[in-house]
Amino acid sequence: MERRRSVPDVLAGAIFMVIGGAFAVGSLGHELGTPLRMGPGAFPMLVGAIVAALGLAIVVKGLVAGEAITFGSIPWRAIGAIVLAVVFFGTTVRGLGFVPTCAVTALLTALASTRVRLLTAVAVAAGLTVAATLIFVVGLQLRIPLWGPWLGF
Repeated sequence: MERRRSVPDVLAGAIFMVIGGAFAVGSLGHELGTPLRMGPGAFPMLVGAIVAALGLAIVVKGLVAGEAITFGSIPWRAIGAIVLAVVFFGTTVRGLGFVPTCAVTALLTALASTRVRLLTAVAVAAGLTVAATLIFVVGLQLRIPLWGPWLGF
């Protein structure tokens, strides 16, 4: 019986183990407390240990039951559109305001796919803008203007 190893699984699992271990070690600088009265280091320790354990499981799975992976062409349009959307949001949210920035960002990310039509992308952008405004500005009371000074409002 031939064993195949999955290098991406082993690398991803190792990264999870390093990140989880770093959180667990970092939490040792804080008081852990007891199970009934947890200290500030208890939650990072627990999350770090869980992430490291999941990473170990991924490494073992990659070493024992790897699978052959074939990669297709790189979706440059999607990568470019999503990177552009994130940069656009970060650089214009204070100037344009939350609503227009969120709408353009959602439109750019929806258009990242070659299968999405313009009308569908506009509908998705409108829905996401309304949902994000309700969640972040109304629900979580994020202190950011809906309409920015660049628009003259």
